[in-house]
Amino acid sequence: MKLFSTSKNAIFKEVCFQLILHLVVFSFYAIDRRNPQIEEFEIVYFLHLSIIALIINYFLLHQFLFQEKYIQFALTVLLTILSAMLIEELVLEHIYFPDTRGKRVQVVFSNLMNILPVITILVGFKFAWDAFGKQRELNRLQEVVKESELQFLKSQINPHFLFNNLNNLYSFAIENSPRTPEIILELSAVLRYMLYDCKAAYVPLSKEVEQLKNFIKISELQIEDRGKVNFIAKDGEQDYKIAPLLLMVFVENAFKHSNASQSKDIDIAVKLDLGENGQLEFYCTNTFEIQSNTDNLSSGIGLENVKKRLQLLYPNGHELSIKNDDGTYAVYLSLQLNQNN
Repeated sequence: MKLFSTSKNAIFKEVCFQLILHLVVFSFYAIDRRNPQIEEFEIVYFLHLSIIALIINYFLLHQFLFQEKYIQFALTVLLTILSAMLIEELVLEHIYFPDTRGKRVQVVFSNLMNILPVITILVGFKFAWDAFGKQRELNRLQEVVKESELQFLKSQINPHFLFNNLNNLYSFAIENSPRTPEIILELSAVLRYMLYDCKAAYVPLSKEVEQLKNFIKISELQIEDRGKVNFIAKDGEQDYKIAPLLLMVFVENAFKHSNASQSKDIDIAVKLDLGENGQLEFYCTNTFEIQSNTDNLSSGIGLENVKKRLQLLYPNGHELSIKNDDGTYAVYLSLQLNQNN
């Protein structure tokens, strides 16, 4: 995407806009109900004012005003308008009104009132056109920055997830565990989902839940017989979509800290509930030993990553609550999902 550049399409649109604007302003400037016939001097006078507006619009605005040179802009505009008044007074009036207006010099205020309205309208609409154009470009730039940040955040998830699970796989391989092939198979399924299905900004909720189940199967192997894991996902509308890999980070965090701090009685619970209006309620709780090092339960790449993604993707459509109390770490996330993301 080319930003802050002038394309042929943009030039064509502006030319059309200027033509329509000039025709409308000229109709008010020249057409009189009492005398609907357009005189030659009216065309010449209007072209003269259009040239003055053209100088201001396509030179002075960009050279001074948009460069924040306000004093230079004001002075050059004043000189340009004075030049227009002199040309009208000393040249045009002598050509078209040699026996009347051309014989006397009009007062400055009277002459200014003939010139200023047309120039003000032509310059004002051009200024508004440029302002709207810059705002559109700024909005597009913000979208590009947002998309780049999201892609960067998403790219962090895969190495983070792979690093943690390769460590687990290594431990099972060292022990010659018969579960090693099972771990490799489940890990392959999750990585396939991350690498291929997660390229889209949003994925079907059913796919995300399916991969969450696969992830929990892998993670359950870490705790073996040292505790229990409960996973409940209530069925809802299947066409709702969600940003991928949001929920998985919280579940991974729960397994990581329970597994690291407890040798037994691990209790992890994950629950998803989708309402009829697309309101997703997500709960994830895990136990941990208070005596262990729990200072970093709320930190780490994964958790900070998902918080930033929530702010970018659901700025006004999410509620996140994280509590650390009496040996239980609890996450509650409410998301307003859409069907046509």
